Amino acid sequence: MSDKVSSWFRERLGLDDLPFFRTPDYMYKVNYWLGALVASAFIYTVISGLILLLYYNPDQGYESTMFIIQSVPYGSVVLYSHLYGAYAMIILAYVHMFRNYFAGAYKKPRELLWIIGVIMLVLTLGTAFLGYSLIGDALATSAVDVGSGIVSSIPGLSGFVPILFGNYDAGQYGRVLALHIIFAALIGVLFVFHFFLAEHYGMMPSRKEKSKAPAIYTKEEWMRFNPWWPRNFVYMISLVFLTWGFILLIPDALAYLPSLPQQLNPFLNPKPAPPPNSPAAAHITTYPPWFFLFLYKIADFTSNVLIFLLISSIIPLLYLILVPFLDRSPELHPLKRKVFTGIGILMLTYLIQNTIWGDLTPGVPIPFNQQVMAFLPPAILIAIGMYALPSPKEDKSMSSSIQITQQDNTVKILANNPSNIPFANASGKVEVKSEAKKTFAEILISILFILSVVLAAQLWVIPSTGFASNLFGIDLGLIFIMLGEAISLYHYVVYKK
Repeated sequence: MSDKVSSWFRERLGLDDLPFFRTPDYMYKVNYWLGALVASAFIYTVISGLILLLYYNPDQGYESTMFIIQSVPYGSVVLYSHLYGAYAMIILAYVHMFRNYFAGAYKKPRELLWIIGVIMLVLTLGTAFLGYSLIGDALATSAVDVGSGIVSSIPGLSGFVPILFGNYDAGQYGRVLALHIIFAALIGVLFVFHFFLAEHYGMMPSRKEKSKAPAIYTKEEWMRFNPWWPRNFVYMISLVFLTWGFILLIPDALAYLPSLPQQLNPFLNPKPAPPPNSPAAAHITTYPPWFFLFLYKIADFTSNVLIFLLISSIIPLLYLILVPFLDRSPELHPLKRKVFTGIGILMLTYLIQNTIWGDLTPGVPIPFNQQVMAFLPPAILIAIGMYALPSPKEDKSMSSSIQITQQDNTVKILANNPSNIPFANASGKVEVKSEAKKTFAEILISILFILSVVLAAQLWVIPSTGFASNLFGIDLGLIFIMLGEAISLYHYVVYKK
């Protein structure tokens, strides 16, 4: 039955003619599919954002947000998961970028793929900032104040503040909403380009297979791998359900937490703060969204906005865009390009360090000597570590290729002469063990399906508004997670050799 369905889609959609990447068995691991996770979060955020557009009134930002939470059926579920979908996209984009950075995935022929990815990350941060501002609470207004202050401090750009942000002081967010949508649309356009380039060059092969750039499979190697349809599609669907499940589950569960300490609020609180003109707003500490805490802290280092922009944004961004042309070595092992690996570790360290620092002491000016004490030790330690670590001496790619060739020849010989197969009993045990695992996986699929049906039946009795409505998001998130895991097990049962 599944073969008939698969063939139907293959023929109707012409999937065999599409230039999609054929995938080797060892790549069916999540670390090779981080881009798919980012795309899943993006798609969810777009869908939930379109639903919110039906109810959001940009001329009454805060009131409209509260209306969605309190009066729209399951409005808080959609709003909170939209917010955390953006959070998931940012975290996954960072993980995806740094993983590819340390793997050398920016090298030939993937330079353009890398540059587009960096631009998409910048657009993602901008889109998330604008979306966060649409809430219209005291924190959002403060965040826009900081943003408009930076723009107006740049010579010649102060006239753009009303064009960019509009009359947000009066609770009107029409301009911010328009920019939010435009930025999201730009991400969508670049995503299509990024996706097709990724499919064209394929995923970055393991260093055991390709130790030097250009790390791509030849046409002959490529044709031996699994076709995109249906195996890649099934695996991607499992990742999509799992990603969407956690995007729904986490914020709706966090909504039931009591008031949190200020240091945890930027990371764990999906609820809006008080409105900007309320008495309660005077008693809260203002801080930006967690993904801009590092910028917020760097702003405490200097009063010169141009220096702030240089050290916080322009220099790191230029470096990331230019790194494919700066790192000209064909080597992919991180310890064979220690300078660039060290810079990457330092960037990641400073990003985390400034984010935590900005959360603990938001808006507190930092003297220069404290800045040196904070940033010099990590740089020295990383430099010493990179210098002390030995570079790998053996070129494993050649030995690996030789081993693979020898294995291929061995397999051919054994295939032609089955009686020569050694350890036949051991092979039989392995086969029996594998079958037992698949049987167990099939049982788990049945259990997950039954639990999903039970939870789905509960969805209809959950109130659509009020305190209990977020249970809908928790249950739906659990259903998505179980379906994602069931599809992943199906992938194992059907395709695992």
